[in-house]
Amino acid sequence: MTSLFEVLAEPRRRRILELVRGGEWSVGELAQALAASQPAVSKHLRVLREAGLVEVRVAEQRRLYRLRAEPLRELEQWLAPYRELWSESLDRLERQLDAMDDDPAVERRRAGPRTENGSMP
Repeated sequence: MTSLFEVLAEPRRRRILELVRGGEWSVGELAQALAASQPAVSKHLRVLREAGLVEVRVAEQRRLYRLRAEPLRELEQWLAPYRELWSESLDRLERQLDAMDDDPAVERRRAGPRTENGSMP
């Protein structure tokens, strides 16, 4: 089975998910929106369906696709600890930058060299 990361690595599949996030779309509508052939879109939809990211509903002669959020929630839960690490790193960087702003020596270096009377050379 293809991993969720492999499925989401393909830009057209991500675009399909963006489209069906707002509601149901037929293959023809998706093909038109993507400027792609219906067979190409159908292949992407098959991969997305097998990964559990979309579901299909038959309405008369059409197949309508919509987003299934559950696998994305699982991905979100898996990514949460990594997001926390990134957030902690950004917080440390922000504290460091704030400390540098408060340091007069850093302020003098930013201002550049001065002559004896305080003007720029």
